[in-house]
Amino acid sequence: MTPMFDPSRIWQAGRDFGREELLRAVKARRFLAQTGLLDDLALSGILALLRGRGRLTPSMTVRFHAANSPHRTALIDAQSGRRFSFAEFDRLVDRTVRMLVRLGVGPGDPVLVMLENGPEFVFLQLALSRLGGSAVAVSSRSTAPELGFLLENSKAKAAFFSADGVSVVRAALLNSTHSVGTRAISVGAVVPGFPSYDELLDATTDGVVNESASANASFVIYTSGTTGKPKGAVRKFDRSSTLQILGFLAETPFRIGQRHLAVCPLYHATAFGFVGLSFLLGNTVVLLDFEPRAFLAALERYRIHHSAVVPTQLFRTLELGPDAVRATDTSSLVALFSGGAPLSGALAERTMAAYGDKLYNFYGATETGLVTLAKPHDLRVAPGTIGRVIAGNDVRLLDEAGESVAPGEVGELFVKSGNLVAGYHANRAATDESMREGYFSVGDLARRDARGYLFIEGRKRDMIISGGVNVYPREVESVLAEFPSVGDVAVVGLPDLEWGERVHAFVEPRAGLVVDEGLLLEFCRERLAGPKRPRGVTVLERLPRNPTGKILKRELREPQPASMSRTLPDASSKTGSAR
Repeated sequence: MTPMFDPSRIWQAGRDFGREELLRAVKARRFLAQTGLLDDLALSGILALLRGRGRLTPSMTVRFHAANSPHRTALIDAQSGRRFSFAEFDRLVDRTVRMLVRLGVGPGDPVLVMLENGPEFVFLQLALSRLGGSAVAVSSRSTAPELGFLLENSKAKAAFFSADGVSVVRAALLNSTHSVGTRAISVGAVVPGFPSYDELLDATTDGVVNESASANASFVIYTSGTTGKPKGAVRKFDRSSTLQILGFLAETPFRIGQRHLAVCPLYHATAFGFVGLSFLLGNTVVLLDFEPRAFLAALERYRIHHSAVVPTQLFRTLELGPDAVRATDTSSLVALFSGGAPLSGALAERTMAAYGDKLYNFYGATETGLVTLAKPHDLRVAPGTIGRVIAGNDVRLLDEAGESVAPGEVGELFVKSGNLVAGYHANRAATDESMREGYFSVGDLARRDARGYLFIEGRKRDMIISGGVNVYPREVESVLAEFPSVGDVAVVGLPDLEWGERVHAFVEPRAGLVVDEGLLLEFCRERLAGPKRPRGVTVLERLPRNPTGKILKRELREPQPASMSRTLPDASSKTGSAR
């Protein structure tokens, strides 16, 4: 029987804690010097850091820069042209906190935010962090049933919504048993029957807010829900995430005083994560709703240094043609960070041909934070890789029995770090299902090659079992993406009486090109073993995606409208010899 008081275990715990604190301090010193923050420190900034006890929450970093460099531009709204210095930004976040308190929102209370990219989204997120509340970020394109579920599941005390979406909000509130009542606030315009964000803020006085409650703040992001109901991933802001954040920044060209272009929806973990990293370094964040030509124009106009995008956005911009990129002055750009969905080797090559070797591919999830990073050189020598593990993460690839797989073999990717979410809101079963001995998995399958590079092979639920053979869609998709006229591709398993499931490819052509399905199938026969070859190809004008750019494979498994597609079966699928 283990004694209640074990001095050796207490000593070991103390030693581990001391080692972690020392490592954190060493990395912090290196980070300050590498990024230029050390030379930029003023006494007022140092005092702000001490008052914040060194926490790296987005709210605290804004507070620090407001003290350290108050006149530096923090935020630019490209749509309206509004600009905010760090001092103005910090003051408006404090005022937003006081507004929330007047609405009856307190520490621990969830508040739903359903807004497009704009300053109010950022003010609310940081104000709730400062208040110790829970920011529940959801898609501005949510339907009334989706919003009703999110209100019910999150138990939101208040809700802020874009005025353009009032019809959805009215319907959701009408049919919801959990009503936020008079605390549903319109943003962007006055809407009859709802209080206005601007009016409430104007009626609130300025005043510095004590951040003592911010240690209990959380940020709830509902997963995109590509299958089933979305789950609310609860993220806390604490010191345990420091090593992972510093480990990532140390591998990138992030420096103090740069400009970051935010074009992914802010309710998505990728966008808000990179906004937070930018504020940490006193960067100017430019907010823009993505459109290919507007993206290129913003790179030039604001002399952007880096942007975080999903592969779909890279693809859409490149489809404007090489002349469009060449005509844009992107000389200020030092990094394009791609994540949120698989980046094919073919798309990476096209992107670096257009922008130069400035492309970084990262792997992470709402639930895990940033886990791996591939630099431009890595993408050249190992096309399709998600890179190597970032310091502060421990990654395991496990088989069904929970044993580590050998190099080259595919296993489920589990992550352990100080940046894991606290769990899924009000869903203990889903949390327990995703955990194994302190490691978290979102169901991604991966392999590690002999050089240590990691590659995503698809989602566990998307794996195809054809004739008893496991087929990983990502491998097939990577081959299809190399075909000259293919712009984007998704591979799914469709029911088959003989094989159980058959491999089927859905392709989106590159702009102005036509996919010859027969030649594409022949291309696959030369490059893929029998079980992996698509048994049919469907050409779609555009693959179905959610607002964050992820392909909705569940929709591809449903019958396609004849007007949107054309399908050609692989003649060899009729014979067993093809396998």
